[in-house]
Amino acid sequence: MKPAITGAKKDFKIRRPEEHPLDVFFKPKAIAVIGATENPGTVGRTTLWNLISTPFGGTVYPVNPKRPSVLGIKAYPSVAALPEPADLAVIITPPKSIPGIIDECGQNGVKGAIVISAGFKELGPSGAALEQQLLENARKHNLRVVGPNCLGLMCPPTGVNATFARGIARPGNVAFISQSGALCTAVLDWSFKEQVGFSAFVSIGSMVDVNWGDLIDYLGSDPRTRSILIYMESIGDARAFLSSAREVALVKPIIVIKAGRTAAGGKAAASHTGSLTGSDDVLDAAFRRSGVLRVNSIADLFYMAEVLAKQPRPKGPRLTIVTNAGGPAVLATDALIMENGELTELTPATMEVYNQFLPPTWSHNNPVDVIGDATPERYAKALEVASKDPNSDGMLVVLTPQDMTDPTQTAEHLRPYANLGDKPVLASWMGGPFVAAGEDILNASGIPTFLFPDTAARAFVYMWRNTYNLRGLYETPIFHRDQGLADRERVAGIIDAARKSGRTILTEFESKEVLAAYQIPTVLTRVARTEDEAVQFAGEIGYPVVLKLFSETITHKTDVGGVLLNLKDEAAVRNAWRSISGSVAAKVGAEHFQGVTVQPMIKLEGYEVIVGSSIDPQFGPVLLFGLGGQLVEVFKDRALALPPLNSTLARRMMEQTKIYTALKGVRGRKPVDLAGLEALLVRFSQLVVEQPWIKEIDINPLLASPERLVALDARVVLHSPETTEDQLPKLAIRPYPDQYVAPWTDKKGDEYCIRPIRPEDEPLMVKFHETLSERTVYQRYLQTLNLSQRTSHERLTRICFIDYDRQISLVAERKNPETGANEIVGVGRVQKIPGADYGEFAVVISDAFQGRGLGSELVRRLLEVGRAEKLSKIHGSVLADNFVMQRLCEKLGFRLEATAGEPTVEVELPL
Repeated sequence: MKPAITGAKKDFKIRRPEEHPLDVFFKPKAIAVIGATENPGTVGRTTLWNLISTPFGGTVYPVNPKRPSVLGIKAYPSVAALPEPADLAVIITPPKSIPGIIDECGQNGVKGAIVISAGFKELGPSGAALEQQLLENARKHNLRVVGPNCLGLMCPPTGVNATFARGIARPGNVAFISQSGALCTAVLDWSFKEQVGFSAFVSIGSMVDVNWGDLIDYLGSDPRTRSILIYMESIGDARAFLSSAREVALVKPIIVIKAGRTAAGGKAAASHTGSLTGSDDVLDAAFRRSGVLRVNSIADLFYMAEVLAKQPRPKGPRLTIVTNAGGPAVLATDALIMENGELTELTPATMEVYNQFLPPTWSHNNPVDVIGDATPERYAKALEVASKDPNSDGMLVVLTPQDMTDPTQTAEHLRPYANLGDKPVLASWMGGPFVAAGEDILNASGIPTFLFPDTAARAFVYMWRNTYNLRGLYETPIFHRDQGLADRERVAGIIDAARKSGRTILTEFESKEVLAAYQIPTVLTRVARTEDEAVQFAGEIGYPVVLKLFSETITHKTDVGGVLLNLKDEAAVRNAWRSISGSVAAKVGAEHFQGVTVQPMIKLEGYEVIVGSSIDPQFGPVLLFGLGGQLVEVFKDRALALPPLNSTLARRMMEQTKIYTALKGVRGRKPVDLAGLEALLVRFSQLVVEQPWIKEIDINPLLASPERLVALDARVVLHSPETTEDQLPKLAIRPYPDQYVAPWTDKKGDEYCIRPIRPEDEPLMVKFHETLSERTVYQRYLQTLNLSQRTSHERLTRICFIDYDRQISLVAERKNPETGANEIVGVGRVQKIPGADYGEFAVVISDAFQGRGLGSELVRRLLEVGRAEKLSKIHGSVLADNFVMQRLCEKLGFRLEATAGEPTVEVELPL
């Protein structure tokens, strides 16, 4: 039955999701080569030759106003003169001509351009201005640009070779993206020798337009691509990279080598790309947050692509090594431990089994040395036993070619163990021609081989890091109800008053007021403007006390003798007042002394930690946690993370530090309140997210003990008064969009809170799905999904732990009147389509709450979200027999289109 279509023009046709804007680079139909020439040894000649010598199923048009033909192909004086519109232009002309060429391309229907020419921002301000003009002209026509200053782009499966490299890569399932064109040519040459194939091979250059995020998004949905390898010099749009990487890393490995780890390397990278390189430690934190695996060498980049394609990621860091020689096993062990992996501690049961069949001279430990005369059967049995040890997370088999060793037959005997479920198996067949056949057998069976065992051990640790990073994306965090109790207005008032007075530094007292407003415990602090006031407050607080400098201009009080501890009586307080005022006057001037703060002397057993935040030029606000106190900069035991945090991310941040081991309890000492510390870090990250005028903030020390957590000192630095709101650093990760939280009352008078979904909602979502009938499920998902499929942890992770830049999911939450527990009874989402300016929506309501107007309200809210997120339209698919939803869409102004024979009706609303 075809539904009625109301409110639609006769010529109206709903546009199904368009092709991806980047398809033009990988599947072009017509290519214009602007700057094509016959001059030998030129980029223009090589690029044209590459395009015509590897057919891609389309037409190539040389553009050269000075020649009637190039390489025997008719040439055209301009893009406008082409007999048909080219959808892709490859530009190899002087840089000053390129902004005009981009404009002409846009006017003549070109959808994408690869700018190979250099001479832009890497040359300084004049080049940057030229590059900006290029970008403005491209955006005017919605034309996407790869480059400038790049080698070009290859898509071996489709035959596109728009580069000036020597030949085209072999087809394969690895995508390689590089900021260095020269490195691309070296990797390409190496790939011919090693017979490595690529699904895409892209030199991205200066990333004036198409960036890491765009390409990761595109290749993430490319069925030919199984892993994405990146050589990076600068990250560019950090938010776009993190957003796309986190989305894709859950399904395809993203492996990065980042140049510029050292100060000198960073300077070289900056001069190469003309971009800021930022802090390397912050970049590490960003990679962890997005599930990206970082490696240290080009070789590791390709090793890990192979390893992750063949073997499962380990669940932990413990490796069991089976070997026929002690020395190589020691090298592997050293590499493992130095990279923070662990040797498996074999269980007594495993040791007993080994004792039964290994020679008496075996190592009786891990590494398991099966002795030089090990037969293929002994090797296989040793690996099988290792795989069954519950403590083991992975296995490495090492073979050295001794006279009695049979590398080929040993490999044959290991083939059945190539797939051991969740435990990876790696191998190192050391030697040359004698072991080559065995290596081939192992590689063909899916067991990666390495020339040296230490390389294999490092590969295992990389695999574990990848597991650890990804686990942070799908572990369900705990929701702390006190997250919403912050007194934001109080903090805004303190900051506003300081800025109006021209100050960029809050006093210690004001800083602690800011912390207290976010439920972060602080030590009692009284401000004394006179010596007598200091004595009075000390008496009221109770001895012993601490006196600290009170100043609106000095932040590091210890540097000017501004902290005196354990003052036990009035005389000590008076002496301390005079000592501090005299020291400040002598070192920086009396005008910087405005009094002291008086605080109790805290004597709790515990540890001093630091919690802080500062601004990174690429990633904006960055959080810090680590060992605190006066020697914080000496020991440098710290971890960095990007806000906002949840409980899982806070715990993982602590786990990165050495002090965390002590916090868990050592040598008979009780552990500190780790759950409380976790919640404190979450609230601190909330403070950083919600107070953008704060430039730097640290709590040092924060005393952490089994009894309590308390901030003993705090420092807050604000952005300068000249800074405008649009100049404030932006967060690299979009925080929870609480602007979409609002109450609603249904027809029966029941009250709900409609709000964006949170990662912590997973348990509530499981219960929500238990309330859905089969019919409701089919109408929502257009297929039958059983309860276990709908409530699997992996699936709900992707639903609850979303990127708010990509998708806004709204849940309708109510308090169950019988149990008093919160429950979700409706869910709606609007998801942006990557590379487009529109979104798709869907809504599902619990059966018991259908017919109350909740579905209508959720769709209205989603339309408000779509407008606020600047979408051009919202599109959806509704089952042809779901007339209730169709009527709702008509009522809200959607256009409907039904096609005979199609099971769904398409609905769309321009915004």
